Amino acid sequence: MAKFFGYVGTYTKEESEGVYQFTLDTEKHEITGVKLAAKLDNPTYLTVSNDKKNLYAVSKEGEKGGVTAFTISPESGELTKLNSQASEGAPPCHVSVNRNRTQVVTANYHTTKIESYLTNPDGSLNPATSVLEHQGSGPHKRQDKPHMHFAGFTPDERYVIAVDLGSDRVYTYSVDKGKLEEVQVFETKPGSGPRHIVFHPNGKFAYVMTELSSEVIALHYNEEDGSFRAQQYISAIPEDFEGENDGSAIHISSDGKFVYAGNRGHNTIAVFEVNQQSGQLGLVEWTSTEGNWPRDFVLDPTEEFLIATNQKSNSMTLFSRDKSTGKLALLQSGVKVPEPVCVKFL
Repeated sequence: MAKFFGYVGTYTKEESEGVYQFTLDTEKHEITGVKLAAKLDNPTYLTVSNDKKNLYAVSKEGEKGGVTAFTISPESGELTKLNSQASEGAPPCHVSVNRNRTQVVTANYHTTKIESYLTNPDGSLNPATSVLEHQGSGPHKRQDKPHMHFAGFTPDERYVIAVDLGSDRVYTYSVDKGKLEEVQVFETKPGSGPRHIVFHPNGKFAYVMTELSSEVIALHYNEEDGSFRAQQYISAIPEDFEGENDGSAIHISSDGKFVYAGNRGHNTIAVFEVNQQSGQLGLVEWTSTEGNWPRDFVLDPTEEFLIATNQKSNSMTLFSRDKSTGKLALLQSGVKVPEPVCVKFL
């Protein structure tokens, strides 16, 4: 397949109108056809179901926030709204769906909540089954209260993991018919501000990107009880970098050989090689995202390309990826898309 559809979640504070769609042409090595796919308020984060039939986006509805479900046309990639679920307060900042598309979970930076929803056969959402509020704080000025930044499933989907930037914690919840129950809490170094987590395909290692300390934490994961143990903290920015930096997204190649971490401020993607025995990381290089404030990025379905979104320069950048070295090479920059946050492929 030479062409793939992708979607961009955005802030709608200035000129963006919602979720955008684009096409990656892997033969011509270019991004084309950026267009509005769905009008929605602040759909900053989105996810596509494993069967490619549904897209879920966080969303704002007046004074409420929640998640909106869409169906995806396999021919055109066009989105059709199914329904939404919302409650009082700010919208979530992260959404995930399990592999068989029966459960959706969201994380809310502002309300301290993790919410779990069961879906209907068509992918539409039922009212929340679980709503968990969190307590805690940290030493950093941005850690006055919990700031839930990620909610997603472990590789075996026995657990849901939530990452709290505000209290330096990673929570593990058991899952039972959509209901979540806390079973483990891992604490990161105080003030590190953990943001997102990815799992190695072997299910034994995991990697957390910290926003406040701009580090990647290599963790050992115990599949039996859902607990984590820290193995390594490695900086995602150069030691001599003196500017402000917020760590952003983290992703791993499906072969488990390379971890990629985004830096807002340094405006790079850090490339790390994974030691397959220990799970620890070694820095390969930093690659400029050719724009300002890379909020997220994604590997395409072939994993021969990577697309980064630069929120403050309203642009996307396309790289080729060397699967043997993990290194990125610039192909196309300055692709206009308004206020981009998250990017996903169909």
